[in-house]
Amino acid sequence: MPHEKLRLLRALCTKRGQIVEMRKRLLAQTKARQKNGSGDPVIGMDSELKALFDKQIATLEGQIGDAIAADPCMARTAQILRSITGVGPVTSWMLVAEMPELGQITGEQTAALTGLAPIAHDSGAMRGKRAIGGGRRALRHVLFQAALVASHHNKYLKAFADRLREREKPHKVIIIAVARKLVTIANALCKSQKMWDDQAV
Repeated sequence: MPHEKLRLLRALCTKRGQIVEMRKRLLAQTKARQKNGSGDPVIGMDSELKALFDKQIATLEGQIGDAIAADPCMARTAQILRSITGVGPVTSWMLVAEMPELGQITGEQTAALTGLAPIAHDSGAMRGKRAIGGGRRALRHVLFQAALVASHHNKYLKAFADRLREREKPHKVIIIAVARKLVTIANALCKSQKMWDDQAV
């Protein structure tokens, strides 16, 4: 069982994710109502509900920050993760909460735990198409978002993504590859306890 501080952090991150998803659905519904232009009175209620969600998310983010800061080990890991160009606060929080193994496992194990390792769909002599799957789904989602940013703003990962684009790889394949490379880098940095340096790559 994870220690008490980690259980608390996971609970806070999970609740934040749930409310963010509720806000996302609410915004989509509000947009649809506004598009109809019917003067729907519910739109006003939607605005009040969104304000409540915003407040709850801000409160949870403060509590998440406090929970990480209260533990020197988690705080150091978060600091290392945030040093990587493309990794924002949410990605660092999720990695700390959902992957305490960072820095203690291999790059291949890291890719597998996040569901970013290609899985073979073979049967006998038949070779099926490789696809990602399994792993920690919520973590994979935030890594995709981080990979989108890193593929444009992280010098090393942008060059990696550009090489894949030159080989005419599909966009989704590129982002998955960048996400896998990103979490592998995060694992290596946590293992060596070093900060990311854009100028050193």
